[in-house]
Amino acid sequence: MDIRELLLSTRRIALVGASLKPDRASFRVMRFLLDRGYAVTPVNPGLAGQEIHGQRVVARLAEAGPLDLVDVFRRSEEAGAVMDEAVELGARAVWLQLGVVDEAAAARARAKGVAVVMDRCPVIEWGPARLPDRISTA
Repeated sequence: MDIRELLLSTRRIALVGASLKPDRASFRVMRFLLDRGYAVTPVNPGLAGQEIHGQRVVARLAEAGPLDLVDVFRRSEEAGAVMDEAVELGARAVWLQLGVVDEAAAARARAKGVAVVMDRCPVIEWGPARLPDRISTA
């Protein structure tokens, strides 16, 4: 599955490593995704119960509900566990942000039919993928 197809077919995203700090990439990417029409659930145990961009933060990925895509803002050495959990929970895809790579976890996920994107950012990919300003939620 290419990035354009993945972003067009996605509706529900869990954003792991969400932050309340406006200078953090996760804060800005979450706003971008919400503005494009996605349902985004922020995941961060230290912020559980609070809100980011009007969305309630959950402590664990399992609390994020049914998922299409899990967007991971964690260090590479922590990303594999998140990816494995996302696969176990039935996510169709896992997206590791810029600088985040775990080839072994990606191979495990792909072997189970899960799409994996690593070391990329949806904000940066949006324009080159020629995506609309807003995805259809229908």
